[in-house]
Amino acid sequence: MKNEVNGNYANKVLEIQTGKVAKQANGSVVVKVGDNVILVTAVASHEKREGIDYFPLMVDYREESFATGKIPGGFFKREGRSKDKEILTSRLVDRPLRPLFPDDFGNETQIIATLLSADGTMEIDTLAVIGASAALSISDIPFNGPVGAGRIAMIEGEFIKNPTFEEIAKAELDLVIAGTETTVTTIEASSDEVSEEDILKAIELGHELIRESIDIQKKLISTIDIKKMEYTGIKIPDGIEEDVRALLGNSLNEINSISEKIKRNNEYNKFVKSIITKLEEKYPDDGKFISGVIDNARKEIIRNKIINSKKRLDDRNLNQIRNLECEVGLLPRTHGSALFTRGETQALVGLTLGTSSDEQIIEELVGETSKSFMLHYNFPPYCVGEVSFLRGPKRREIGHGYLAEKSLGAIIPSEENFPYTIRIVSDILESNGSSSMASVCAGSLALMDAGVPIKTHVAGIAMGLIKENDEIIILSDIMGEEDHYGDMDFKVAGTKDGITALQLDTKIQGISSDILKKGFMQAKEGRNFILQSMEQAINNPRSSISQYAPRLLSFVIDKEKIGAVIGPGGKNIRAIIEETGVKINIDEDGKVTIASENEDALMAAKAKIDLVTKEIESGEIYDGKVVKITDFGAFIELLPGKDGMLHISKYSYERIKHLNDHIKVGDIMKVKVINIDDRGRVNLSRKALLSPPEHLKDNKDKKPYNKDETK
Repeated sequence: MKNEVNGNYANKVLEIQTGKVAKQANGSVVVKVGDNVILVTAVASHEKREGIDYFPLMVDYREESFATGKIPGGFFKREGRSKDKEILTSRLVDRPLRPLFPDDFGNETQIIATLLSADGTMEIDTLAVIGASAALSISDIPFNGPVGAGRIAMIEGEFIKNPTFEEIAKAELDLVIAGTETTVTTIEASSDEVSEEDILKAIELGHELIRESIDIQKKLISTIDIKKMEYTGIKIPDGIEEDVRALLGNSLNEINSISEKIKRNNEYNKFVKSIITKLEEKYPDDGKFISGVIDNARKEIIRNKIINSKKRLDDRNLNQIRNLECEVGLLPRTHGSALFTRGETQALVGLTLGTSSDEQIIEELVGETSKSFMLHYNFPPYCVGEVSFLRGPKRREIGHGYLAEKSLGAIIPSEENFPYTIRIVSDILESNGSSSMASVCAGSLALMDAGVPIKTHVAGIAMGLIKENDEIIILSDIMGEEDHYGDMDFKVAGTKDGITALQLDTKIQGISSDILKKGFMQAKEGRNFILQSMEQAINNPRSSISQYAPRLLSFVIDKEKIGAVIGPGGKNIRAIIEETGVKINIDEDGKVTIASENEDALMAAKAKIDLVTKEIESGEIYDGKVVKITDFGAFIELLPGKDGMLHISKYSYERIKHLNDHIKVGDIMKVKVINIDDRGRVNLSRKALLSPPEHLKDNKDKKPYNKDETK
């Protein structure tokens, strides 16, 4: 049976229907806004996965090329590995949903959102969140939703709900929010140094969109008789809890007092193994449950210490930042480098300056775009003392890199002021919390070290939350265990003047606006503290770029001359590149960019292009090349592809019968342009550059052959 509902969503009609397609899924919906159509399905296995103590949720967002009437590029002509956009949207859908499943639910669950039609006017990610929530809500899968989502842009101080791509491109703030009717679970935002107050206003407006989308879902839910599945939850076998806790003693407190993360974790792992060994005979197949009880006990100890003593695992105060170290210029052959260390988290950044030919070309459904600023984040296993295979970047690495890239994007200079492609690579050398924000700090330092003209530094900080009943504690600069055992991961990046990016994830069923406001204010205090430390390392961009970075020379030529510079089949431009060793890029609007590490090569290449684009002018003198000789004169090449006619009578004062007796093809001679006729034909004279013979000088009554030649 088909069920269909609709309602107002940011002054547009949001439609949700079910019962027509994908009916064998536990829950499936089609979400529409205008010509944008997305199918979202939710499926859960009938039995829990054995031997696990976590919720196995998978979320995938896929874009079908036919959604915008395109055929995929490449050899295979079909959709392949997920694009970054698809991965980022998958993460956005996952994060607000995950906290709303029952804690003991262990059945494998998969959500697939497939974009079927797109009109190219708006982002689809919020519709994917709404669709996933609706599919779960009408299914038999246990879910404490629904969840809504919305997007807010700010342009010149005005807030816009559900903005178009065009509006997002002009916006100072682009914010995506998801949550329940009363709380916020997820926020993603990028901005141009926007104040905390404005972002809080955007969050408040975004919550209105959340409620609108939830109201529409409730309409759909009310039309369906829903019976949630009965499931066997993840349950600790009887007796384990009591037996494990009887063996704990004071060991966990002693382990938690170890200051170094690796030593602390090693001792903790040894302790867990020792408890499992002691109980192995009684509980031979329940090692995961034993370790789970110990983990819960450790969580209680860490949280209780924070609540009761207002001290953290490493005895810091609630708003205290770990020790900071900033270093720049440590890699001699990179174009810029920095090492940022905060406690036991360390990021090494290398920066490379390239030309426009190094820009990343991105093929998306809305069209092909390019990026001249990239930040890539790597999380090698050694940074947490582990061993694993090195593969391609995982979803987490793509997500963290994208957040750091957004954080620094607001300060990257325009192409007019700095026409370089910039690539930052952040390798995490040590990790104990907030490595993405360490990448932001190290990236900002490296930009200044490379001589990129940024106006100020950007710093990032991760905030945590411990919430027990009415007790609410915000933590600044969280470490790994505080992230793992806490209730919130709130990352905020920005300058002294405002926020450039933020990301919020919660492990509880959302947080209130009061908690968010307190988190923003405490984050600002911590961010400014970090900025002071960064400024002590380097507080202004270096006056010049690295000697190993390419030098760029940009200028504009007449668009009509582009073909002449390139030449037939690229012959001319290839010759210039081969002769000078430079890189040349010519835009369709006539902008020419030449890149080389050698200043002389830059100028030589420009001179050659100037020759091609320069117009022949009457009265000018040229070193011409003889390209053809006829009975009546010679054709002389003055500029590449541009000839003039030297009549035989204009070669000298002496009468000449055959030019072949005096010149040959390939000879170089100085000639003067005596005129250019109305048909564009260029007439030359060699004689005009010679001194007249003596007999002509003495005979004042005799007129020269051409009066123009005496000028």
